Amino acid sequence: MTAQHHPTNYSGPSDDVPAGASVVIVGGGVTGLSAAWWLAMAGVDALVLDAGLIGWGASGRNGGGCSHHHSPLFLEEQRLWPMMDELLGYPTEFRPNRIRIALDAHQFLLYRRALDNGAFHGLRSDVLDPRQVRELVPFAGDNVFGGYFYHFGGHANPHRTLQAYAWAMQDRGGRLLQHTNVTGFTMNGDHVTGVNTNRGHIACDHLVLAAGPHTGELAAQLGVDVPLASARAEMIVTEPLPLMSIGGVDGNGLYGRQTLRGNLAYGGGPHEWIDLADVNRQRPHSTPLQCSIAARVAALFPKVAHARVIRSWAGFIENTPDGRPIIDQPAQFDNLTLATLSSVGFGLSPASGHAIRDLVIDGTCSFADLSSFALSRFANLEPDWRTLQGWAPLPSPLPSPLASPRCNEPEQDVLAPLGS
Repeated sequence: MTAQHHPTNYSGPSDDVPAGASVVIVGGGVTGLSAAWWLAMAGVDALVLDAGLIGWGASGRNGGGCSHHHSPLFLEEQRLWPMMDELLGYPTEFRPNRIRIALDAHQFLLYRRALDNGAFHGLRSDVLDPRQVRELVPFAGDNVFGGYFYHFGGHANPHRTLQAYAWAMQDRGGRLLQHTNVTGFTMNGDHVTGVNTNRGHIACDHLVLAAGPHTGELAAQLGVDVPLASARAEMIVTEPLPLMSIGGVDGNGLYGRQTLRGNLAYGGGPHEWIDLADVNRQRPHSTPLQCSIAARVAALFPKVAHARVIRSWAGFIENTPDGRPIIDQPAQFDNLTLATLSSVGFGLSPASGHAIRDLVIDGTCSFADLSSFALSRFANLEPDWRTLQGWAPLPSPLPSPLASPRCNEPEQDVLAPLGS
């Protein structure tokens, strides 16, 4: 399916603030945009609000992975991704399949989980010996222990995909307001009647909260407790390198891909835990954590360890206490849907948007059991759960975003950041 016209550019807000919409979605990441697209396809008047630019959080700053074999949304994710370019009418740069390289026995055992989960759903994987890994991945070296070739999953371009969702949603009548900050809500008993913003009040018949790290903060204004911890997740990008035949290669605790230009784009912790207030005060700048990522990329791909890092970025992600998403409708409201994907929102977005569409229109998901995503599982959560899990922010001040972090000496010669 190809769009018949180029929609209004989404880079700036509309001057016209509507009086209301059937469904107001707070959050312009991939989850909110996918939900709006699914709703618009069903003929529902959907309006997406974002406090800044769409995808400015983790949705536009991730590795682009499209395989979450541990999720109840997995099969729908796998069904939809190969069709997304045609369904949206715009390119996502989706590429199928993925290779995961293990550098030791522990990683080899850990990465087998994807093979086992895929096999449970009838999906094929191949176990690779070191020689086969090096044949398939020309950047791999002699330090390979083994690997897996998953004939499912894949990767896409986060920026292209965000743009595709936004334009496809607008093509079908959906609307988008950026630079629109939600300041509160109006209610009538168990019914949310509207959203207050810095640009005026917007009435709604149904409210979807899909605002990433801010989902818990906004839900609290409605008296709903959504436990979330915010973190800064890093990515690095190298100069372009010769294209591998399979661009979706990761391992060594990393996630990422090779872009169509040949850049290696990778991230993978450790996360820097922060307070939610830091999301508001600071830009999602990179920190010295990028050096850890660079060193691990160099170990994963030793034959291109000379490549220079030309840029890096970070995105703020939200994490639930058990690391699983919340997609649920709290019992105390009859028209509120919560959606926080707990840092795995990009790959699941085709399926999560479908699930949210089903909940809003039908009250239940038509293709998956979402009971493990219920908010009620945290009813007896310890008040100090963040401290118990070690997810507290560092006590020392964060480095200035204007500072140029340097790698320590052993990492200077491997994928060194430009200018170091």
